[in-house]
Amino acid sequence: MAKSLPPLSWLRSFEAAARHLSFTAAAEELSLTQSAISQQVKSLETRLGVPLFMRHARGLALTDAGRRLLPEVDAPLQALAAAMDTVDTGPAKGLLTIATSVSVAHWIIAPRLPEFQARFPTLRVRLLSAIWSDDFHSARADVEIRFGSERQAGANAEPLLPNRLVALKSPKLIGDLQDLPLIEAVGTSSGWQSWAKEVGGTSAPSLYTDTYGMALHLAANGNGVALVSELLADHALQTGLVERAHPASISGQEGYYVSIAKDKPEALEFRDWLLGSLSPTAG
Repeated sequence: MAKSLPPLSWLRSFEAAARHLSFTAAAEELSLTQSAISQQVKSLETRLGVPLFMRHARGLALTDAGRRLLPEVDAPLQALAAAMDTVDTGPAKGLLTIATSVSVAHWIIAPRLPEFQARFPTLRVRLLSAIWSDDFHSARADVEIRFGSERQAGANAEPLLPNRLVALKSPKLIGDLQDLPLIEAVGTSSGWQSWAKEVGGTSAPSLYTDTYGMALHLAANGNGVALVSELLADHALQTGLVERAHPASISGQEGYYVSIAKDKPEALEFRDWLLGSLSPTAG
């Protein structure tokens, strides 16, 4: 049986880190955190059974295995990017293309989209699940909603608020926070360790995932308490899918940012509608 391929995200993190010889620079290029890049590279090294980098205080250096792997990974990644450019010809007239993470599409846009479509009934909407920087570029989207730091978001991006982290659980899950299993969204700067420093001691997480959206979904299904963006949690709280497991909240070091193609009126209308719908006074 043929050996299964590692996730594409691991290979992209390795390629960017190898090209820059820096996890930090790779994180900035791919709109991820440094810890996410480091974790994905470590997962790839574990999968292959060899170290790909030598980690020094002054930076990174490729091992022999890393030098052999880099050109083998770089070529197909470039071929994939070229293939996407030949297929994706950009948004058609009367179509608003929104590139965003699955978390935002699921928990923020989908519950509110009927209101937007009722206001603009002749406008067609295309949602693209975009995570990596190249995904946003090749999508040629009218609206982009990225997750990351303010620096990663870019000068023309506007933050989506609120940007605090709250502890959430299913109403069916009975118990105090310190006694319940914890769900961690890895690859972010603020997590349960930050919560313990600011609010109080908790046990170590027992369940890990790579997005706030999946952490929220796991919590809604009774798997434990998730520390997620309050922005994502609004619909789930309003509909009773989850409840606060603790009244406190902590600041999020990363957040969600929206940027638009300013030459397209529909994009500006969507941006104004979205920011208005997220306002505390909305509704």
